[in-house]
Amino acid sequence: MKLLFLVSIITSFLYYIIKSNKTLHILQQNWYNEGNRYLNWIYNNIYKVFLEVDMFFFVFVIGLFLEPKYLMIFFVLFYGACALSFMKKRRKEQVKKPLAFTKRVKRLITTEILLYAIMILIMTLLVNEVNLWIMYLIIGLFIYLNYIVMFIVNIINKPVEKMVYNYYMKQAKNKLANMNNLDVIGITGSYGKTSSKNILNDILSIKFDTCPSPKNFNTPNGLMITINNHLDKFANVLIAEMGAFKVGEIKELCDFVHPKYGILTKIGTAHLESFGSQENIQNGKFELIESLPIDGTGVLNGDDELQVNYKLKNKCNIIWIGIDNKDVDVRAENIKMTHTGTTFDIVFKGDKNKYPFETKLLGKANIYNILAAVALGKHLGIENEQLKLGVKRVKPIEHRLELKKYGDINIIDDAYNSNPVGSSMALDVLKLMPGKKIIVTPGMIELGDREYELNMKFGKHIAEVCDEVILVGKEQTKPIYDGLIDEGFKEKNIHIINDVKIAFDLMIKLKDGETYVLLENDLPDIFNEK
Repeated sequence: MKLLFLVSIITSFLYYIIKSNKTLHILQQNWYNEGNRYLNWIYNNIYKVFLEVDMFFFVFVIGLFLEPKYLMIFFVLFYGACALSFMKKRRKEQVKKPLAFTKRVKRLITTEILLYAIMILIMTLLVNEVNLWIMYLIIGLFIYLNYIVMFIVNIINKPVEKMVYNYYMKQAKNKLANMNNLDVIGITGSYGKTSSKNILNDILSIKFDTCPSPKNFNTPNGLMITINNHLDKFANVLIAEMGAFKVGEIKELCDFVHPKYGILTKIGTAHLESFGSQENIQNGKFELIESLPIDGTGVLNGDDELQVNYKLKNKCNIIWIGIDNKDVDVRAENIKMTHTGTTFDIVFKGDKNKYPFETKLLGKANIYNILAAVALGKHLGIENEQLKLGVKRVKPIEHRLELKKYGDINIIDDAYNSNPVGSSMALDVLKLMPGKKIIVTPGMIELGDREYELNMKFGKHIAEVCDEVILVGKEQTKPIYDGLIDEGFKEKNIHIINDVKIAFDLMIKLKDGETYVLLENDLPDIFNEK
């Protein structure tokens, strides 16, 4: 009986592993429940979580009326069918970024399998012909509540993760302490952190041996990995991107890497939901500048009212940049943007000359990022001609107003993390392009109680620029749709899809001569409506 019981649970175990792969993926995309993101996702996706075929596990009560051997066969067939159904459904889902099998994920898998194994071991010792159906019910409930089990596993592993974190954090701090000639530059803001970091790195690397945090590594873990795995003994500048979701997190990063220089890109409404208020966002972002030493230097944007109006609690040197505000230290004027790039002049305070610059990058946001990099580069001793060369060689940044081709269609890829300011600038770039204009977007997220209002405003702006609109996700793009209709945009030119992959086939059908398509935002899989 015990051996037959173990054989009968093989298909249920295989199904459990398949289902856990998706659950782990959701947990990972929600940062292992940091700030209760995973629990909030479960709450907001009740139907996705609990309306699965395995919800019918309660049918094992028929074991009260079936012989054990027939119940075992039924159990095997039930989970075999569940596995096939789940895999078929999974294949149809749009998965943009697969589960990364990091060491942390492997530890979670180990803990989960141990929990399952302990449960099965106890059941094997206790199972008999009378209680077999009860054992199957317990296994069925365990599998059905996989998302909750994963939450518990994540809690169980927290002490281990803390030990691992402390070990590598100590290693990173020791490494920094032994690099006496290293200067650290911190970059934060609501928008444009990664772009600003990449632009600064391209310019400073003309003179310095730089180490930028890779991709969007902007958390304590990300900077820890940067220092331990990417920072070598020859580097004299570490460029640390700093992200945050609540007040105090930038300060925590500053206490870790101790920046001497800081760039604050732009303060806006990004992550308003987690910060709680615009004032909290403002205070949180200024933690970088207020953590700089007295002999340090901060670069601030003179066109950003939330930076200009902030009462700084620090006496470090400040360099102001701007475009519209003429009372700044480094200013861009005579900006000319085409579909091939941008030219502009830079004026330095106290210098009557105008210095012409050119870049392949598009968008006003990138001009601000270039100004910040030029301002800090000049402060660090880079000559004007070198700065010009550095700006000219700045590479287009992946998924941030990046021009590319899809057959004979011109793509403006601005798929990374859309926000109200960035999306508006992206539309302004699209407006400059010749020919037919199309946008593909799932809208903007994490804007708190202003999400509907800001997405509707986005829709109204789209109506002014685009000929065709492709909305991804009927429910989450409803505010954009309302904004389009409110502006009198033709309903026949609005195309609503639930799978972003369909958009590329649709583009081909909608193109007409020279066509430009703006890909604005690419939400992670946790926001899929399909």
